[in-house]
Amino acid sequence: MLRPILSALALLLLPMAAQAADWPTREGDFTVRDFTFKSGEKLGEVRLHYTTLGTPHRNAKGEIDNAVMVLHGTGGSGRNFLASVFADELYGPGQPLDITRTFVILPDNIGHGGSSKPSDGLRMAFPHYDYDDMVALQHKLLVDGLGVKKLKLILGTSMGCMHAFVWGETFPGFAEHLAPFACNTVALAGRNRMWRKMAIDAIKADPAWMQGNYTTQPIQGLRTVADLLILAGANPMALQAQYPTREATEKALDASFARASKLDANDALYYIDSSRNYDPSPALEKIIVPLLWVNSADDFINPPELGLAEQMVKRMPRARFVLIPASVETRGHGTHTSAKFWKADLAKLLAE
Repeated sequence: MLRPILSALALLLLPMAAQAADWPTREGDFTVRDFTFKSGEKLGEVRLHYTTLGTPHRNAKGEIDNAVMVLHGTGGSGRNFLASVFADELYGPGQPLDITRTFVILPDNIGHGGSSKPSDGLRMAFPHYDYDDMVALQHKLLVDGLGVKKLKLILGTSMGCMHAFVWGETFPGFAEHLAPFACNTVALAGRNRMWRKMAIDAIKADPAWMQGNYTTQPIQGLRTVADLLILAGANPMALQAQYPTREATEKALDASFARASKLDANDALYYIDSSRNYDPSPALEKIIVPLLWVNSADDFINPPELGLAEQMVKRMPRARFVLIPASVETRGHGTHTSAKFWKADLAKLLAE
């Protein structure tokens, strides 16, 4: 199972996160029929795969009242939240997302995991989805597929962080609490868009690309993508401490490229580009539910020196922003999945 490209593949030089031990999960698929994308493109069937933990509880009206949704980063899947650094901190008895009393929904977004994606066969003829399309499909999965009309919480990391802000504006109040981790609330421009465009251009410049109709993966392009993701996602303090010699560093780098070679270039191009229209900044005032926004000081993708979060958080009346200090224990952009850094703040949010 590939880990998220921005939230963990971007940490390719760090050790693979351990999977949490034997959490009881269920998996399923829901089909959305005749879906029209914002671009005007259509797909007769969109398969949405999902993983759940816990059991739905119904109130006196028969409505599910204990559901939370956790949204993954670019290139990942819902099962990324079974990693021990997340699951073992949150799902156990008395923890913030205790699955004896919480119904946890972990979707695979379109283009990811077990959901419909370009590599299923359509390749570059697959609709060019964006974040608005992804959120609309998440909504259909919840309401039409799982019968969930209200959420206690949406927690999202990286791309999922941005989806949480889109949710807050598109479906105000659907989630009683929002917890967006590792993103900003402005259009992806400047350096953030530049490195993404570099990754897309690297794939298309590979002679093996063949307009997406390749017979073998364009590995030169994918290797460049991996290079960019390592630089964008890693914490230099942690890398220096973990790989203090040239030999150790280069051995880890070789291992990272071996993992990157398992990517599909069409899928990668689509999900890296899906952020192209993201910009919730004009309508942040619509978000009036309690919100916990967490970024980390060692995040290259969302650099704190821009000061964006401190400005934007003031426009949401019940929002609080937390910046996690950098250390040898933080994980760069991927700090969003290490729950030990923010789970006390999450518990406070859920108590509101």
